[in-house]
Amino acid sequence: MPNKVKLNDNFPEITKSDEYYERAKGLIPSVTMTLAKGPTQYVKGVAPKYLVKGKGARVWDADGNEYIDYNMGIGPLSLGYAYEKTDNAIKAQLEDGITFSLMHPLEVEVAELIREVIPNAEAVKFSKTGADVTSAAVRLARAYTGRRKILCCGYHGWHDWYVSTMALNAGIPEEVQAMTYTFNYNDIESFKNSLDNDVAAVILEPVVFNEPKDNFLHQVAEACKENGTLLIFDEMWTGFRMALGGAQEYFGIKADLATFSKAVANGMPLSVLTGRKDILNLSETDVFFYTTFGGEALSLAAAKATIEELRDKNVSEHLFKQGKKLKDGYNKIALELDLIYTKAIGYNFRSMVVFTEEGGDPFLTKSFVQQELIKRGILWSGFHNICYSHTDEDVEYTLNAYREILPLLKEAVANGTVAAQIKGEPVQPTFRKTSNFNTKPMDKK
Repeated sequence: MPNKVKLNDNFPEITKSDEYYERAKGLIPSVTMTLAKGPTQYVKGVAPKYLVKGKGARVWDADGNEYIDYNMGIGPLSLGYAYEKTDNAIKAQLEDGITFSLMHPLEVEVAELIREVIPNAEAVKFSKTGADVTSAAVRLARAYTGRRKILCCGYHGWHDWYVSTMALNAGIPEEVQAMTYTFNYNDIESFKNSLDNDVAAVILEPVVFNEPKDNFLHQVAEACKENGTLLIFDEMWTGFRMALGGAQEYFGIKADLATFSKAVANGMPLSVLTGRKDILNLSETDVFFYTTFGGEALSLAAAKATIEELRDKNVSEHLFKQGKKLKDGYNKIALELDLIYTKAIGYNFRSMVVFTEEGGDPFLTKSFVQQELIKRGILWSGFHNICYSHTDEDVEYTLNAYREILPLLKEAVANGTVAAQIKGEPVQPTFRKTSNFNTKPMDKK
């Protein structure tokens, strides 16, 4: 029998997952289209590799095992899997068609809705992925300012201008690499010292997990204004979750441009570029940013239904409420057990459980907790990505699982047996960083 959301006698049977994995090896590089979904982020040999069904906050793998999911598709599931209102909108639109030879009215209707809920959304453009719109924002900023350099802080996709700052930057000309620079979050002095008269734009995730200190975001905005540099908020994670209007609404800051994806269409592929009309209107005359599927109607129908539900149900309040119970509950258990090497950090709508070297190799301690959660029917990669479908019962069940697992972790750390108790290959690091970026010194000449 497949495992359920309970303390199962054994780890899940993953035969079919492994069969698909073997078929993918040698055919699909890295075997995954999304690194955060790939097998390196889970205990290999214990965790499932392929999911085939989702409903609400639960998913089922290829072998039929059931889990409460705290990954939510790595962000897009703001309401939950197979959410009725969104799915009904998709089904209704499917009856009429998907992609057309002329524009579709939903392009106008969803753009108007975006303008209503997002601060400073004077103009709106649609595309498919987050990297599409961050790259478009950078191109527009360069065209508007006549400058070349970009300062960034966070993760902004796979396109050349950004990935040039990372280790995985083969295939990108040095000339491109020389025009993008990084800065550390909450380090306002190093940021100001990096600004010069050739910086076209500063693009950053308003928050990842750390809170802005000493009005950091407001200071960044002011410094950009004084320098004639455009401010771009990458709101892939904060948009529609932190508040309906994202970080701009939450912090009371108007960025010159802002980009969104993930939560906007509850799983359908859609990204949004918003901001000042005088900047975006350059795409009418000087900047090329068009794509065949930008007006694809199923995703726009999903976005319209999702945004209306996010607004009408005050979903961000629910995300904060459930997330707070999980984050605070985890930290309470860890404190009671005197586990100084683990803590949940971040905002309530999306927190991350961190492990420090005081408990040994952090990837081993994380792997131990992950495999024990999997045995209890919880799919977890270190995050609490909350959706509207996470119930009080889900949260309480998860906290009870932590109450069982963290004492086991404490004992294993004390006895030096963490590695020995991991039933497969431990999780591996990704390229994703939230601080200490590959910062390049600016040439102030």
